[in-house]
Amino acid sequence: MKIIIVGAGQVGGTLAEHLASEKNDITLIDKDSNRLRELQDRLDIGTVAGHGSHPGVLSRAGATDAEMLIAVTDSDEINMVACQVAHTLFRTPTKIARIRSHSYTQKQNLFSRDSFPIDVIISPENLVTQAIERLIDHPGSLQVLDFAEGKAQLVGVKAFYGGPMVGQQLSQIRTRMPNIDTRVAAIFRRNRPIIPEAGTVIEADDDVFFIAAREHIRQVMAEMRRIDKPYKRVMIAGGGNIGMRLAETIDSRYNIKVIESHPERCKLLSERLHRGIALKGSASDRDLLIAENIEDTDVFCALTNDDEINIMASLLAKRLGASKVITLIGNPAYVDLVQGVDIDIAISPQLVTIGSLLTHVRRGTEAVLHEVEVVLQALAVEILPVGIPAHADAAVVGHIHDRLDRRQLAARAVDLQADLLAEPLCRLAQLAQAAPDLLDGLLARHVLVEIVGLDLHARAAQVGRKL
Repeated sequence: MKIIIVGAGQVGGTLAEHLASEKNDITLIDKDSNRLRELQDRLDIGTVAGHGSHPGVLSRAGATDAEMLIAVTDSDEINMVACQVAHTLFRTPTKIARIRSHSYTQKQNLFSRDSFPIDVIISPENLVTQAIERLIDHPGSLQVLDFAEGKAQLVGVKAFYGGPMVGQQLSQIRTRMPNIDTRVAAIFRRNRPIIPEAGTVIEADDDVFFIAAREHIRQVMAEMRRIDKPYKRVMIAGGGNIGMRLAETIDSRYNIKVIESHPERCKLLSERLHRGIALKGSASDRDLLIAENIEDTDVFCALTNDDEINIMASLLAKRLGASKVITLIGNPAYVDLVQGVDIDIAISPQLVTIGSLLTHVRRGTEAVLHEVEVVLQALAVEILPVGIPAHADAAVVGHIHDRLDRRQLAARAVDLQADLLAEPLCRLAQLAQAAPDLLDGLLARHVLVEIVGLDLHARAAQVGRKL
């Protein structure tokens, strides 16, 4: 697929790296020629130096026959205009743009064929807010992803001693829950991926990722660990875009307190929240946290724009008694360092954005030959950004393409060769291989159709019910 990426920042560069490794024809546009040279030296991509929304620059980048344009610069306006120019002058079929400002995203009529013809809008703030909200709604979870408009979910939990399934083989799940359709997609044990098989025994401290219908999530979690009580009290450090959106979203369901250092922002928060409380102060103020009963807080979310403040505030909150700590980390390199110590979950907006972008790009594939690949990689990258152990990155990103030719993958996935088994998330290929028993169930039909974007029944008829 011929793809033009506008913006060579952290998101654009990482996106180009992933897509180029998948044999896509990538051209990267940016004003920083040094950055472009650096990326071109190590990636098989084309580059064009210039302003990404200028028609001449887009033409030099090959917009005339490009199949997709992805605009991810730091400027919402440049991203919007780049998509408009690509549509008007070059009739680019698919346009994807990163839009940060809530002033734009809240106007639904703004992004249409008659105004700004953007097919997919990626809002990092919205993605992070939704991810944190799901974690708060599912006490004890490491990761929660929605599929099929929330009808099914992928959930990661840490198995604890005392969980009914701890010490048991995975095959016992069906015996213990005969009326619940669930599958374990991946297990991480002592920083290493484990391929889930029927005879795999779940051990304490395993990170177990399973898929089930939304209404069955708590029942499955209860098999892995003592079920946590529903959260009630949430403290948010930082009343910026993400902090305010999260506070407004959960205001009616939880007792929330928001700590914000800027007086005007704090005043705005107090006006926007109906039940929540806005507190003026520093999130790393020990006396303030103690005065606000941090020891009774179920979830502490550090969501300022400063990584160091977020990390220090989270460590302090955890030491003072907060049950669970979720920390926003702008620099992905910090995620490895902080997650799993006193910080329960570290969230990187960049990785969340990249995961969402890759998912939308891969959903555009129509070739049956690549469908298994799309399932594996779409899910693999989606579960990376939030909550999954940071050490898993190398195990799930780029593994398949580094070791298998794309044209061979679909044929080999059925046989599940040894080298492909090294990828824990190829468990989905095993589930899909069992499609005759799963196609009518929520798990196979909704989860896999959501990722691939094709109807499993029609596909099964085409390829003899083989993936």
